[in-house]
Amino acid sequence: MKSILYLRTTVGLMSLMLLSLIGLAQSPRITTITGRVTDSGTNEGLPGANVVVKGAQQGTTTNANGQYSLTVSDGNATLTFSSIGYVTQEVALSNRSTIDIALKADDRSLNEVVVVGYGTQRKIETTGSIASIKAADLVQTPVVNVAQGIQARVAGVQIVQNSGAPGGNVSVRIRGTNSINGTSEPLYIVDGIQISNGGGLTDISPLSTINPNDIESVEVLKDASATAIYGSRAANGVVLITTKRGKSGKTSVSYESYYGVQKVSKTIPVLNAAQFAQLENEAFKNNYYPDPASLGQGVNWQSLVFRQAPIQNHQLTINGGSEKTQLALSLNYFNQEGVIINSGFERYSLRLNVDHRVSDRIKIGTSILGSYSINKGVPYGTTSLGDGDFITSSIIGSALGAPPNLQPYRADGSLFPFGEQANGQYREVTNPLGLAAIKNQIGIQRTLANLYGEVNLAQGLTYRASFNVDIQNSLRNTYSPRAIVNAADLNDNSGSGAKINANSLVLLHESILTYTRTIAQHHTLKFTGVFGTQSNLANGNTINATGFPNDATENEALQLALTRTVSSSRTKERLDSYLGRLNYGFKDKYFLDLTARADGSSKFGANHKYGFFPAVSAAWRIIEEPFLKSVGWLSDLKLRASYGLTGNAGGINPYQSLATVSSSGSDYQFNHVYLTGINPSGIANPDLRWEKSTQANIGLDISLLNNRLSFVVDAYSKKTRDLLYIKTLPLSSGYGSITGNFASLENKGIELATNARILQGPLRWDVSANATINRNKVLDLDGGTTQERFVTTYSILSVGQPLGLFKTYVFDGINQTGETILPGYDGRLGGHKVKDLNGDGTISAADQTVTGNPNPKFIFGFSTNLAYKNFDLSGFFSGSQGNDIFNQARFAFETPLGQRNLYAGVVNRWSPTNPSQEYASAALSSRLPVSNRFVEDGSYLRCKNVTLGYTLPRIKGIQRIRVYASGNNLFTLTNYTGFDPEVNTYGGSNTVIGVDNLVYPPARSFLGGLQVTF
Repeated sequence: MKSILYLRTTVGLMSLMLLSLIGLAQSPRITTITGRVTDSGTNEGLPGANVVVKGAQQGTTTNANGQYSLTVSDGNATLTFSSIGYVTQEVALSNRSTIDIALKADDRSLNEVVVVGYGTQRKIETTGSIASIKAADLVQTPVVNVAQGIQARVAGVQIVQNSGAPGGNVSVRIRGTNSINGTSEPLYIVDGIQISNGGGLTDISPLSTINPNDIESVEVLKDASATAIYGSRAANGVVLITTKRGKSGKTSVSYESYYGVQKVSKTIPVLNAAQFAQLENEAFKNNYYPDPASLGQGVNWQSLVFRQAPIQNHQLTINGGSEKTQLALSLNYFNQEGVIINSGFERYSLRLNVDHRVSDRIKIGTSILGSYSINKGVPYGTTSLGDGDFITSSIIGSALGAPPNLQPYRADGSLFPFGEQANGQYREVTNPLGLAAIKNQIGIQRTLANLYGEVNLAQGLTYRASFNVDIQNSLRNTYSPRAIVNAADLNDNSGSGAKINANSLVLLHESILTYTRTIAQHHTLKFTGVFGTQSNLANGNTINATGFPNDATENEALQLALTRTVSSSRTKERLDSYLGRLNYGFKDKYFLDLTARADGSSKFGANHKYGFFPAVSAAWRIIEEPFLKSVGWLSDLKLRASYGLTGNAGGINPYQSLATVSSSGSDYQFNHVYLTGINPSGIANPDLRWEKSTQANIGLDISLLNNRLSFVVDAYSKKTRDLLYIKTLPLSSGYGSITGNFASLENKGIELATNARILQGPLRWDVSANATINRNKVLDLDGGTTQERFVTTYSILSVGQPLGLFKTYVFDGINQTGETILPGYDGRLGGHKVKDLNGDGTISAADQTVTGNPNPKFIFGFSTNLAYKNFDLSGFFSGSQGNDIFNQARFAFETPLGQRNLYAGVVNRWSPTNPSQEYASAALSSRLPVSNRFVEDGSYLRCKNVTLGYTLPRIKGIQRIRVYASGNNLFTLTNYTGFDPEVNTYGGSNTVIGVDNLVYPPARSFLGGLQVTF
């Protein structure tokens, strides 16, 4: 019994001990971990650093000395150490109780690379003013060309959509207008190929031939330090465009597509048929319309001219390659029908980029961009100062002024000219559908090709040779049919057509030598030397014909016309360039750049064949100073300064420095035979040279909170001298004028840009904004002879004043019964009254004064991007503040002279029983004085885009599928009464700015898109 009892007791004690051991093994072991978190560069403690147990809700933060204490229950847990501005690290405990960690600064932003002239630089190394735009931002809105995608996204860059027409041109001004008679458009570099944009109102932008979806990045070079590397072509700034290149790894195939509809965002109210008939009775002082009210509303001509139009884009992209060879191929089709009938733009494009490493030392590659575009245009935006052209030459003006009591079509459906209606009373106005029937189509074939070879000659020494070609061929077809001509006006010249061929070939070779070396670990040195030679050849021919027997063949059989004329032209120019740049850096703290370029051009005068363009810039990264090392919330702080000289040769046409002759036409008659004569047309100017801009810039770059918040501030002062100006010569010279380098002007401004990553994680929110303040001033026109001159009846150039000011009479209401009507202009009872500013009792030019400034006080842009899980929402806004617009259209359609319709407000015109102080009474052939009544505030805020997207969950075999809906030009907040406040009828003009002569209005669009990557 004792033995059994002993055995039971022993077994029980052993079981109890075993259970205790098992329980002890299963119980959590509480461990306190202590340590210190420091900066790896300074060994100083980091306050506020996060110490968290990975996968658990346990954590703490460090104290002012970087020390921490944390209790954990698992000796094998992993701790995560993080702090704003530093790289996050994970450390396994491995049953340790003390862990000290040194965090490294997060320098990803420091190594970000930007493209500069003839190379790249780390972002921290840049000493000049350079702005970068992401590829995704460029195509956020459905744009035809890259300039539209840049609009309002870069501080210091003002972009005006000259026309809302598909394929329409834009005017780009980087840090203000820099010329008077020359061009102020920047130089564009596409994969090393230099192209220019004229900026004219009805020109087809050369940028429209380049597919924006192919672009990887855009850098805008603004100050002299950044642009001097391009010498005589850089005074207006430089836009570097880099297309997408192949990447090694798995080949990816992506398809992107969107389709949408567009409609005009605004129409302008005009008089209906009943109101128009009453106006006609008053103007002609007869009873031509016995019962105006019976005519009702009449025809709404704007509804016939404007339409809902589709827009679509499709792109297939293939990207991939091996370590030795990378390839990127894309095919694109874009088609935008215009919101005005018979207008549109269509483009087919192909891009092929190939890079191949032959060996460790040799690399070759090519970039080929090919496109074919077709633009169908309609007449709009006349630059004539006469208000009659609004009705006869502009489809929009014709739609506004068309009598609503007339009919668009005959009973058989054919076009009904106005001269054949109402007993021929309205032969002076045009059926707008007839203007839409005029053929004006241009097809452009363009090829941009670059072939390069790169050799590593020695350690740090690289030679690169590139051969670039830009080939462009265009054919414009025009035809004005006989069918739109009034039957009574048909003659031997009715029906006119033309074929216009234009061909250009630009060849550019550049040899680039680059040497890079690091000395004693802290000194970095980079030298870039370039030799370039470029030749431009252009030729064209035109065949005009009038007097076609019918419209059957249009302009495809010009030989059928009674009269034909032929003309042709050919030009050639050459530019040789030598340039060098030295970049020096010390400890990523101090940077110095020296740049110099010499350009020799065949366009310059004999005494100035070469120009020299130097620049110097420096930067100090204050963040690297010891006294800022402990400031954890400051990620980067850099001070920049630059000064340099750049040129503008864009305003000099070939042979302009030489004595020229021209054909005067069939002006000489001998024995009853007209002969063509040739006479001197231009006087030689051996001193003709490029325009020069000297620019000083100071900038500050600030990044905070691990680069989640950044600011860029720049202030600049730019003086441009030797401006091209047409100077009047005395009649005794035998010439009327000479083009020379006489004028000068100044631009000063401040640029502000900010980016913020407000929220990170599942909910992400980024915002960016920019604003630009620029002030320009004319310093001289022609050496002091001229202080002021009118360039239109309301726009002036005045020394000491901004470009393009409006100088008009001051509107003072309507001449009322019993008031004294001052002499000096066509004043009348019920007509416009203007102020006698000098008090001499007579209205004269001395009573005109500056009443408006088309230059904005500031321009701005704002974008926001919000994402949550698979959803994304973005918005983009732009605006202008403080600029004035001369509403030439309003001047025309408030002038009640008869035979054309007017704005709806004229129904409240003056009469003896209605003493209006706004609208003049109807009077045949009456003319209103040019006054500030037609100068309006052009300030606006526009919602350019709102996009909502959703990325579908991962599907096997498909990397990504995203669908989205987008609205563009959704609304515009403005007090301007015209179609659109973003207007510039005179296109790229530097002197006539902010004038509205009824250009093609912008469209509001709604579209849906699909993005798929395999």
